[in-house]
Amino acid sequence: MVKKLIGKKLKMTRLKNDMTIQELAARSRVSSNMISRIERGLTIPSVEILMKLAAAFGMSISYFVEEAEKGMTVVLTRKGEGEPIFFFEDKHQITSLTQGIRDPGFSVFYDTLEKGVDSGEGCMVHTGEEFALVLQGKMNFVIDGDDYLLDEGDSLTFKASLPHRWENLYDGQTVVLWVVSPAPSVSQ
Repeated sequence: MVKKLIGKKLKMTRLKNDMTIQELAARSRVSSNMISRIERGLTIPSVEILMKLAAAFGMSISYFVEEAEKGMTVVLTRKGEGEPIFFFEDKHQITSLTQGIRDPGFSVFYDTLEKGVDSGEGCMVHTGEEFALVLQGKMNFVIDGDDYLLDEGDSLTFKASLPHRWENLYDGQTVVLWVVSPAPSVSQ
């Protein structure tokens, strides 16, 4: 991830400055082969090389590494490649589709629930809003004392400050797409 982020930023900066790789190599005293490898995300440059490249643009080294520290501005998640963030006894698996985005205002999760899995004893209450779309299976939600039975294709949006809980009522796996705002802090 860091290799690709630094590489994209270097290439974008070079093109913005209307420079070829050879011109940047001459100006920075970094080989054109190394610049090409960095831009393609094949290698992480040393601090010395980053300093030379940053100086060629009249910038500090922090320009190239600040986003790597804070996260990305675009996250592409291909089918089956989400970031697993929660497992419970092979019965409940949550996969993040937005992990790594910088300063998120919301999070999107793909939740796979085995038969009978529920949100636990009692109700949850927190700030923000939630959206749930049942992609496969069937779920029951209880929100502020009212029951909502969702079949495949049904969705539900609610204020998370209302006491809520859920349960998989399907005989097999239920798969739910969640959108939660604000984004919860997820520690791995």
